Amino acid sequence: MTAAVNITGTGFCRDCLRPTKGAEKRCLACGSPRLVRHAELDTLSIGHIDCDAFYASVEKRDNPELRDKPVIVGGGKRGVVSTCCYIARVNGVRSAMPMFKALDACPDAIVIKPDMEKYARVGKEVREMMRELTPLVEPISIDEAFLDLTGTERLHRDTPARVLAKFAKRVETEIGITVSVGLSYCKYLAKVASDLEKPRGFSVIGEAEALDFLRDKPVTLIWGVGKAFAATLEKDGIRTIGQLQRMEETVLMKRYGVMGRRLYHLSRGEDDRAVHVEHEAKSISAETTFNEDYATAADLLPVLRALSEKVSERLKAADLAGRTVTLKLKDKAFRTRTRNRQLPDRTRLADRIFRVAAPMLEKELDGTQYRLLGVGVSDLAQDTMADPFDLVDTDAERRAKAEAAMDRVRAKFGNRAVETGYTFGTGSRGKPQRDQDG
Repeated sequence: MTAAVNITGTGFCRDCLRPTKGAEKRCLACGSPRLVRHAELDTLSIGHIDCDAFYASVEKRDNPELRDKPVIVGGGKRGVVSTCCYIARVNGVRSAMPMFKALDACPDAIVIKPDMEKYARVGKEVREMMRELTPLVEPISIDEAFLDLTGTERLHRDTPARVLAKFAKRVETEIGITVSVGLSYCKYLAKVASDLEKPRGFSVIGEAEALDFLRDKPVTLIWGVGKAFAATLEKDGIRTIGQLQRMEETVLMKRYGVMGRRLYHLSRGEDDRAVHVEHEAKSISAETTFNEDYATAADLLPVLRALSEKVSERLKAADLAGRTVTLKLKDKAFRTRTRNRQLPDRTRLADRIFRVAAPMLEKELDGTQYRLLGVGVSDLAQDTMADPFDLVDTDAERRAKAEAAMDRVRAKFGNRAVETGYTFGTGSRGKPQRDQDG
């Protein structure tokens, strides 16, 4: 049994996101076989995102001629394989393999020298998308991270499972690489799940099935059990996690010390570690790419207002406020302009974000056609003194109270229940091609 083939419980199509209605093997709406079902699907909220063959995927994205060819990213004939695409893996190539062995296994492979600056840049783009889903993002490496989506249903108006599926689609569409998703009730099993169906996987391991799922797995599936320690366990006759499940914690600790405690709890799917944000989110932003280019205030200011409201919603949900407002524009030649303004005190209000960003936008309206517009707030902190009464703008307090009332209405009836004069009707114009909101 694997969680990947669990066909009970609620589910949806990962391509069109339509709910499944039974045990069909393909989506009744779009015909896709990429269905996910699980009895606990709507209650699990700990995710692990792992980019698929990350370095190689970035290189294939940047050079479409490589798409159907085996690619190895690594250093020279005397170096080792940093990573390789799945075509090369089918031919026996593995990460950390000496390059000469890799080329023996796959002589037709194209070897590319690593470009770490480029990979870091793409990894940051993926990470920023994650932080738009939740402030609780714990990066493990350049291409993987844990996310805790507990309590975000109100913000996203959807379950964590569907939010992660939308995220995976967005990364593939906008960044041009693919990711695999693991969803569970704890970090350990979320990471295990993300490896089950790579590439482009989406696997779920629930609490009710954890013991059975782990029982016949090798001990190396436990986090921290490498080849050396696995050999030690082998000498003691322990090969499977099921054997560990039958042992007492005191016995395991007596034999293996602190590691024995880990063996005891993880073998039972017990992992109470929280998703730890080692580095607080530096900014919260939202941006939109248009179907066609726009150059006028009449077209762009309503979009800026809508984006300001989304940034404000995320700040309020995370109980954060920021001191710097940044405007981002990208023209039809893909050149990027960024402008920012630092405030005397932090804000989380949509009204204030918009009023700071709007003059910056208007200064850039010089006839240039823009394909992307974004706004963000940085220099973040949990600040109870954010948005103090403005002695100069005496109407600001009234607007702040009106915004709070709008927030209450939207929380109850949805974001479209009440709109400002700027945003009213913008949803019917069809301007944004990809609203980068998850």
